[in-house]
Amino acid sequence: MPYKSDAQRKFFHANKKKLEKQGIDIEEWDKESKGLKLPKKVKKKK
Repeated sequence: MPYKSDAQRKFFHANKKKLEKQGIDIEEWDKESKGLKLPKKVKKKK
């Protein structure tokens, strides 16, 4: 699953160890998001 925003990508890399313990493979997310233009933040749905 690719990242939805640049803020999400930064969060994942800042908390890499914690997320890998939960079973999230950050390298896989990086591969799927490579080359995409990501917005800084995504607005919440109402």
